[in-house]
Amino acid sequence: MKIAIACDHGGLNLKNALLKYLENNGYEYKDFGTYSPDSCDYPDYALQAAEAVASGEFDRGIVVCSTGIGVSIVCNKVPGIRCAHCHDPYCAK
Repeated sequence: MKIAIACDHGGLNLKNALLKYLENNGYEYKDFGTYSPDSCDYPDYALQAAEAVASGEFDRGIVVCSTGIGVSIVCNKVPGIRCAHCHDPYCAK
């Protein structure tokens, strides 16, 4: 399974933890950014990840921001994408 992953500055720590998990469990992924804690606009990164999934280049995507709401809205504007705001394991299932 190929996974697209992206975040804004507020989600950087969680994204980095997720990257370690993906690496340790043999997932193929591409990190679309951001790569620093400097303030940035979440649509710049979430949109790239969503479009990569919509194109079929990736099977799934993970997007992270401070609240999770903004990236969900951005991704859901991409035709063919259904992005859910998951804040706990129950919602993620």
